[in-house]
Amino acid sequence: MAGRDGFGTLLKRGDGATPTEVFTAIANPTNISGPNLTRNTIDVTAHDSPNRHMEFVGGLINPGEVSIDINYDPDVHDTLVEDLEDEDPRNYQLVFPAPITATWAFAAVMTGFQQTAPYDGKLTATLTFQVSGKPTIS
Repeated sequence: MAGRDGFGTLLKRGDGATPTEVFTAIANPTNISGPNLTRNTIDVTAHDSPNRHMEFVGGLINPGEVSIDINYDPDVHDTLVEDLEDEDPRNYQLVFPAPITATWAFAAVMTGFQQTAPYDGKLTATLTFQVSGKPTIS
């Protein structure tokens, strides 16, 4: 099967409301990456491990980070800087475009907000989030 077109993918930020949380897309994304899940391994090698080969079992899974590059608009995006001050994870959704029906839902803490203002180009920013807990895929 050929690859899928990623155009139209959204990273949505939850408002924290209960009982029904509302998710709003972070405006002007140009690139979204993550979550980049990795699994730690635990060395269980013993003196009697077969054939003198190290042995491992799966350890904890690190849900990794999500980053989003945006066409930066201070009037739209500066309110997101407040998320850096928040110690508690916020809910996010990574929503893929039709005909893909997958949505990744996860809690995350914002860990970075980096703007770039070149003299000969557009304003951009990269927002980075540390995922907390297991993402759900629906």
